[in-house]
Amino acid sequence: MKRFSRSLFSRHAAVAAWVFFLALCIFVVSRVQVGADLSAFLPRTPTPAQQLLSEQLRDGVFSRLILIGIEGGTPDALSAASKQLAQQLRNEKQFSLVNNGDESSVAKDQSFLLENRYLLSSAVTPEHFTPGGLHAELENSLQLLGSPAGFMVKQLIPRDPSGELLHLLEGFSGQSQPSAHNGVWVSHDGRRALLLAQTRAPGFDIDAQQKTIALINTRFADIARGAKFSGLRLVLSGPGVFSVHARDHIKDVAFIFSIITSILVSILLLLVYRSWRVLALSLLPVASGALAGIAAVSVGYGVVYGVTLGFGITLIGEAVDYAIFFFTRLAPGKPPNMALDRIWPTLRLGVMTTICGFSPMFLANFPGFAQLGLFSVVGLIVAVLVTRWVLPSLVPDNFSTITPARLSARLMDLIRQAPRLRPVVLTAVLVAVLSIVFHRGPAWSDSLSSLSPLLEEDKRLDESLRHDIGAPDVGYMVIVGGNSREDALVNSEALGARLDVLVSSHALSGYDTPARYLPSDKAQRARLAALPAAEKLQANLRQSLAGLPFRANLFAPFLSDVANARKHPLLTPDDLRGTNLGLQTESLLVQRGNGWAAILPLRGVTDITTVQRAITRQGGNIVLLDLQRESNLLYQTYVDEAIKLSSFGALAIILLLLINLRSVRRVAMVLLPLAAAVIITTAIVLASGQKLLIFHLIGLLLAVAVGSNYSLFFDRESYSGQDDDSNRRTMLSLLVANISTSIAFGMLGFSGVPLLAAIGETVALGAFLSLLFSAVLMGQKAVR
Repeated sequence: MKRFSRSLFSRHAAVAAWVFFLALCIFVVSRVQVGADLSAFLPRTPTPAQQLLSEQLRDGVFSRLILIGIEGGTPDALSAASKQLAQQLRNEKQFSLVNNGDESSVAKDQSFLLENRYLLSSAVTPEHFTPGGLHAELENSLQLLGSPAGFMVKQLIPRDPSGELLHLLEGFSGQSQPSAHNGVWVSHDGRRALLLAQTRAPGFDIDAQQKTIALINTRFADIARGAKFSGLRLVLSGPGVFSVHARDHIKDVAFIFSIITSILVSILLLLVYRSWRVLALSLLPVASGALAGIAAVSVGYGVVYGVTLGFGITLIGEAVDYAIFFFTRLAPGKPPNMALDRIWPTLRLGVMTTICGFSPMFLANFPGFAQLGLFSVVGLIVAVLVTRWVLPSLVPDNFSTITPARLSARLMDLIRQAPRLRPVVLTAVLVAVLSIVFHRGPAWSDSLSSLSPLLEEDKRLDESLRHDIGAPDVGYMVIVGGNSREDALVNSEALGARLDVLVSSHALSGYDTPARYLPSDKAQRARLAALPAAEKLQANLRQSLAGLPFRANLFAPFLSDVANARKHPLLTPDDLRGTNLGLQTESLLVQRGNGWAAILPLRGVTDITTVQRAITRQGGNIVLLDLQRESNLLYQTYVDEAIKLSSFGALAIILLLLINLRSVRRVAMVLLPLAAAVIITTAIVLASGQKLLIFHLIGLLLAVAVGSNYSLFFDRESYSGQDDDSNRRTMLSLLVANISTSIAFGMLGFSGVPLLAAIGETVALGAFLSLLFSAVLMGQKAVR
């Protein structure tokens, strides 16, 4: 009686503790923040270049840009809709800038340039305002009167005979511009109107970006209700749009595929056990493990990346294995809490191999990898603990499962015959090794974009919009550091003088610099000092008019502007806000820690050696970045770290097996099917035309962790001397567990998310082969 009371108390205590734990997990998960930006796979201890990339991805001006396209109408309808949408968005506080190339935004920029031309123009020097300098500029203006720009020049001559505004516009003309129709931006083929919006919310604030995107869609829907605009479509792109789409898609994938996977696994369990109770209870370890994994990541990192959430689907296939082992071994006359006693040492060892395989990922320098490791380890530990201590407490003492006798008998016959396939398996492994060794082309993907959760259609749309709007394809950029904003600008101006020489010698076609939009205080003061006093300027102007068809009194506005400019305060970033100059300045001049960095993108580089030499001569805190090379190095860092961590995990598994099995031969036999499965899976991935991604490597690691359960059970059967019924139940549980795992991971292959598909297809195939090869290579003694 006392034993019964203690058992009852123990069962109630286990269930109560589990319920309390689940409540805590649900509380944490209900407040989880889901992230979907590429910074999940940027290092926690980055190089300066990687740090800059991380900052720009999270909160740089580029992360706050939204590219907007309007399609599906005539050019006139598209331009009219563009004007209305731009006007409505400019009235919304969520945007700091909306530009579609219309007259209002162009006029605003040109007005700003005209008012501040003497502070902005690098042509403002004392020589520029001498009689000779003014005469040369006036002659140039006379020549331009007969050009397409003649109308604008004629209007500017009275205010700007020195040609400062034209000089500024000429400097900006190197920037690629979209085509125009009815005064607004359109694509080159005229089929898409274009707008550019800058949000006030940072790019990493996905919730705010989602509300902003919803606002754009709402305002466009209001416009599209008009008969004139029927049939128009809105397309959006940009980092914020990517993050929202990726998060929503991964959430949908996680929800839909978890339902589909649950249904398929449920059908499998019903077919095998023919019990709704078994079905319901089998899903408890799954749900517990998934909730615990997400809660652990949320507590540990503050945000759960979308790839981690999507990875949670896979836990259904792995965690349900433990419940399958439990229910398959429930036999008449055996108390539920003793069902796992015989196989618990093997099951525990299998879980420990999984922990060893994924624990090194905690050490990853990339938060995304570390999250996957934490999620997997916590989720599987909780799942197996729920199976061991909670499920027996929820099953009546007299409960048992009836296994399909015909299926069990057929399975045992197949396992007995499986060793005959050893020559076939060994030959297949040899062929796979040769195909990997002699694989044509690089086996590993070298593209950083392979880590991105972006959908292919989003990538194609972004490329199309950027091409239409004239975004430059930058391959190199120079990072100029400084202790202050002024230092960074002064240093970038000094470098700009050297780059101008390289442009003249055609070593590059052009470059951009923040000093073009916001000159340093030093440069601005020098330009103001170059402006002559009123009497001197008037005398110089009078002399410069000799031989030219201009009246002296025509230039009164010019004399007035120069007099006012001499008293003009220096420009600051606040003065540029709301203009395209401000947008460019924010993107090219960034504060970093205790210092500042000026970013100078280079265009059309034809002689990088000469560029590097010029930068070296400049000296100081200047770095030339080859973006493609930097991207390749960053991705190679991922690959190297993933291989290193996987090697540590494999070594930990081998040591664990040696400690527990106490036999090198037994360990070798346990690992042999797993090695064969990994080799053939890798060969199949490469033969299918794919390049290996880091997520394939993670999938192979998980396949080894799952497959070790199978090979360990075959080893345990070889040495434990179980009765025939126990043998049949164990083998059946392995088959059902393998099918459920293959279903869960295999479904990810259809997710449409490349990184999740890579994990899913690799584990599904690797797990299936692990069981098959365990039967072929270890099955002789398992079923005597």
